[in-house]
Amino acid sequence: MSTLLKDLYSPSFYNKLAGSLEVSLDQFDKAAFIDGIFTNQFADMELKDRMRHTARVLNSYLPARFSDSVAALKQIIAQLLKDNFRAGSLEFAFLPDYIENYGIDDYPNAVIALEFMTQFITCEFAVRPFLIRYPDEMLKQMLVWSQHPEPTVRRLASEGTRPRLPWAMAVPYLKQTPELVLPILENLKYDSSESVRRSVANSLNDIAKSHPHIVLETAKKWSGQSKETDAIIRHGARTLLKQGNAAILDYYGLTANNISMSAIELESSEIRVGENLSFSFTVQNESAIARTIRLEYAIYYMKANGLLSKKVFKISERSYAALERSTIGRKQSFRPITTRTFYSGLHKLSLIVNGEEKTIIEFRLDV
Repeated sequence: MSTLLKDLYSPSFYNKLAGSLEVSLDQFDKAAFIDGIFTNQFADMELKDRMRHTARVLNSYLPARFSDSVAALKQIIAQLLKDNFRAGSLEFAFLPDYIENYGIDDYPNAVIALEFMTQFITCEFAVRPFLIRYPDEMLKQMLVWSQHPEPTVRRLASEGTRPRLPWAMAVPYLKQTPELVLPILENLKYDSSESVRRSVANSLNDIAKSHPHIVLETAKKWSGQSKETDAIIRHGARTLLKQGNAAILDYYGLTANNISMSAIELESSEIRVGENLSFSFTVQNESAIARTIRLEYAIYYMKANGLLSKKVFKISERSYAALERSTIGRKQSFRPITTRTFYSGLHKLSLIVNGEEKTIIEFRLDV
């Protein structure tokens, strides 16, 4: 059985989907739809290509005018739910893609479609072209959506306006002036939905990557208002904490004074790709009072050009009693993954205490 995401668009999926479309759309030809999907090029299409292709084939069975297609989209969703399709399933991303491509010139009706569609399958990617084409109108609409009774619509307001939404179309002005997003986040900081609050935190984390002062100001403003806002701030500041940003470390009272750490002990200083780097160390709070200690380690990976690239991994963050001592062991996998290419040569491992790099050791990786 295939584990490729693109194979969510399988013959069985299309057969069942076509059955729902046959009920919800007039003059729908199930056999012609299936033939239109499975062209000679289909097997070589990746996930996003299959998604776009499905939207394109569907378009041939919908009204030519997008305004007339909105009612048909509602009928399709109603039938899909009736036929026990699960809302939020990735394979239905072709529906927001249809709105993005065929509704971009009809802003009023596209907004209507985005609002009900995101309650079935998220439209966080589909709103990005509208934010670019209609910046003022769309930001006002997102602010309205931030007070919508449905959490999926409220999440669209925050997730869709994230300055650095992964895998999404870039919206340059959101990166350059993230203050535009803050009114939306303000409306959602007390949201009853955890997924919405996490989206708010992710938006703050995006902002922190280029405008850390905005996140620091927001942290001070929201601090102590509720356990939920404190959690949002913490998650939204995670990149700043990993970077060892002095201001955020000071905000959380994380200093490295009176904390000692032993040298790193490696199980082996030479490993091969596919193995683990096993290491241990001891940390001690040398203060006469309890201290919060945030422990991280960094791997300096060898790149193709011979330079090193640092990546930080969190170990723990907890309160250590006065004079408490703890020995900690970890394993870092060097199993091959699609998102990183390993190169032979000397790498480095470092330990970080409350944002301060304490000790560094070399090890060799052989490919």
